[in-house]
Amino acid sequence: MTVSNTAAAAEQAASNSSEALEVQTRAFFTDASLWVQSHWLQILIATGIAVGVVLLLYWLRSWGTKLCQRSDGAMGWGTIIGRAVSRTGSFFIVMLAVRLVSNYAAPPAMLEQTIAFLFTVAVVFQGAIWAREIILGAIEKKTESENYHGEALLSALGLIRLLVTVALFAIALVVVLDNLGVNVTGLVAGLGVGGIAIGLAAQGIFADLFAALAIIFDKPFRRGDKVMYDQTVGVVEEIGLKSTRVRSFDGEVRVIANKQLLDKEIQNISNREHVRIKLPVGVAYETPPEQLEALPAMLTTIVEDAGGIIARASFESFGASSVDFALWFDIPGDDWPTAHKVRDKVIIGVLRRFAAEGISIPYPTQTTFTADPAGKLILPYPEVQPVRRVDKEPGER
Repeated sequence: MTVSNTAAAAEQAASNSSEALEVQTRAFFTDASLWVQSHWLQILIATGIAVGVVLLLYWLRSWGTKLCQRSDGAMGWGTIIGRAVSRTGSFFIVMLAVRLVSNYAAPPAMLEQTIAFLFTVAVVFQGAIWAREIILGAIEKKTESENYHGEALLSALGLIRLLVTVALFAIALVVVLDNLGVNVTGLVAGLGVGGIAIGLAAQGIFADLFAALAIIFDKPFRRGDKVMYDQTVGVVEEIGLKSTRVRSFDGEVRVIANKQLLDKEIQNISNREHVRIKLPVGVAYETPPEQLEALPAMLTTIVEDAGGIIARASFESFGASSVDFALWFDIPGDDWPTAHKVRDKVIIGVLRRFAAEGISIPYPTQTTFTADPAGKLILPYPEVQPVRRVDKEPGER
């Protein structure tokens, strides 16, 4: 009995809904007919104005297309705006023209609500399209100005386009549903939970991806730069979506994840102005003070003759076996082979000058002293008795 009553109630509700829709449709056409009869002149004028607006907007869209074609492939802000304008849809153009003239023609309330809703849908989705083109155009302009090329960049831009498109159109859909009176709280919560789940499942991939984008746009280094991190020194060969490949100076290719690479201290040595060489120099304690005083000027002359620029030539400390000097000098440029040659000249020059001046670089030496339990020094060789002279009397043997 209960099932039969429920089915009957459902059938009655469907019948009532069908009747209500029929009544509303009949009322809509009746009001529209009366409106056309009473406002035909306003309708004609509004239609003419709307046609003019549509033609103007189509001309603006064609102007945007021509602006893109005149850019010769270079990505500038004019090209970005032109590309966004060229993506203007016909549905938006028509609805914008209708919305602009609808108040003048004074349409019925139901027709006015329909125009307002369709105009909202057109504006929301057209705004999403414009925002996508401007964002992607700005990214492409940034990468083009920094001369980034390659499959990795194309893949990154494709993924960025997908993410931006999904995000913007999801927001647009939520806005449209909200204008329809739909409760979007649950939908927004579901999208948030789904996004969190996807992010947790692929956090490693996304971490390396965003690290690759950070490398591309923040520019800590570029392809072809010489970098140094940890114990690796080499040239960047490729920046991929997940990893970066560095050709070390030893010859092998080092592959490291982008996120792990950015977590390290990276030294970009491609654009440095000079190479600094630090050489410790020790001289014997027996060197006369006059020669010690002249040593900084002597080292400066040796460095300048070899092609270096002196940074420091001064006393450092008293070492275990020598008086230590700090010799620092710079070689212009970032070429290590050239720097090594200058360093070798400086080393040979120091040895040659020290030999001419009689200055010795001592070996590390150590002296051991031995004492008895009482603290008296024990010599490492037998103590020799002193020889005393004895004068003899005549006749003695």
